Amino acid sequence: MRYLNYAFFLIAAVMAFSCTDSKNKKHADGTVQRTAGKNDEPNIIYILADDLGYGELGVYGQEKIETPNIDALAQEGILFTQHYTSAPVCAPARYMLMTGKHSGNAYIRGNDEWGERGDVRNYRAMIIDSTLEGQRPIPANTVLLPQKLKQKGYATGIVGKWGLGAPHTESIPTKMGFDFFYGYNCQRQAHTYYPVHLYKNENRVYLNNDTIAPHTRLAQGADPDDPENYSDFALTDYAPELMFDELMGFVSQSKENPFFLYWATPIPHNPIQAPQRWVDHYIEKFGDEEPYLGDNNYFPHQNPRAGYAAMISYLDENVGKLVEYLKDEAMYDNTLIIFTSDNGVTFTGGTHGKFFNSSGPFGEERGEAKGFVYEGGIRVPMIATWPGHIKAGSTSDLVSAHYDVMATLGELVGFDAPEDTDGISFLPTLLGKEGQERHDFLYWEFPEYGGQVAIRMGDWKVVRQNLKDNEKEPTLELYNLADDPVESNNLAGGHPEIIQRASAIFKREHQRSDLEKFRIPRIEKGLLSEKE
Repeated sequence: MRYLNYAFFLIAAVMAFSCTDSKNKKHADGTVQRTAGKNDEPNIIYILADDLGYGELGVYGQEKIETPNIDALAQEGILFTQHYTSAPVCAPARYMLMTGKHSGNAYIRGNDEWGERGDVRNYRAMIIDSTLEGQRPIPANTVLLPQKLKQKGYATGIVGKWGLGAPHTESIPTKMGFDFFYGYNCQRQAHTYYPVHLYKNENRVYLNNDTIAPHTRLAQGADPDDPENYSDFALTDYAPELMFDELMGFVSQSKENPFFLYWATPIPHNPIQAPQRWVDHYIEKFGDEEPYLGDNNYFPHQNPRAGYAAMISYLDENVGKLVEYLKDEAMYDNTLIIFTSDNGVTFTGGTHGKFFNSSGPFGEERGEAKGFVYEGGIRVPMIATWPGHIKAGSTSDLVSAHYDVMATLGELVGFDAPEDTDGISFLPTLLGKEGQERHDFLYWEFPEYGGQVAIRMGDWKVVRQNLKDNEKEPTLELYNLADDPVESNNLAGGHPEIIQRASAIFKREHQRSDLEKFRIPRIEKGLLSEKE
């Protein structure tokens, strides 16, 4: 009997080893990659670049800036060609991503610096008085994506830029569903990559940097060709590097259980500040160029094109390091990674969008890019990868938006999106399955840059500009994006039925903003027709 028992345990051990070996893939270098079991919840990493244009990645046609690691995500996953932000600037885009709402009923519809507190734009005053930091807080009862994921057992972390609630309010990240936060609470302070402090959870972390206020220009009379005159703008502690280290710490500490990481990187939002080794790489590649002196906001830079490209390649380098770690730790196969941008490319701060063809087929200038509801301001790259689930090298022209992410992850993980959300799950498209529901329309209402509205219905897109600018006549524009993706041929006069359809959608979807700053008087009656 003793020998029979021994044989039984020996067989059981062999079977256990065999099962483990069949479930995991051993690489040539000796690392073991876990294959997700039927009951394994995937890790989720959502990477939101800041002001990254539709055309600034190699897989979207970029020819000057090198992004091999992000391109590899597309080669191993799916690339979306018609994905949109929910708003053309930072704070509302992030609010709608986190809530699943479109801008017709969102609480945050534009950037709001909560100016009634005092001198909120004074960088030195904010350092002394933390109650001047941050943006207007969202209501404490707002349901955000991380809260829903926490209910399903996920560890939740955000690293990067928040912008949805100032310190000492009820809408800081750790009170809105995130277990961990490291980065900028305030998007104004993110206008320097060498800040005096960042935040870790609810507390300031002071850095070894001097007090150089954002938007400081080159000293009057300084020689723009002398590198020493730019030394104030490249200090000691580079915030993106510190944030990446904290990000990797969160991933390492969370690897035994499913986690959600929202990597809200501030790159490549101005100012142009990047590791010198990457700047030198692009100086060698691009050659001599005119210095940027800071006359169009943000910091000056001696080699602005090289510096801007360097920022994006540095971000790409860190994406590669994260993926490599996931593979080494046998986590990659069970991790859904989504990479996108919060809005279109900026036109300020010496970024030279035309030189890089930053928006691809769309425009990069003021009126075309960030801050505007034309394609250059709202169409953004999106790549997703999840080995064994998303088909490698696939492409989708599904019309989708940031406010679909709540519904998508809800279907993936098994929670119901709040009833007042507007998104549609694009999970069937990710997984290559049938039954993908499609939007009847996408909706943008943006109170800044003169007041704007846009509605996309199939290939048709209605745009209205100057709705808050009393000095200009409101526009009425209609484009067929299938024939005219660059929105150059206004067809509004020939299709009154399309305009009427858009007007009906607007009347149904628009809700008067709770905040007066976001109201657009010319449309408060719900009119979208040519005659007001």
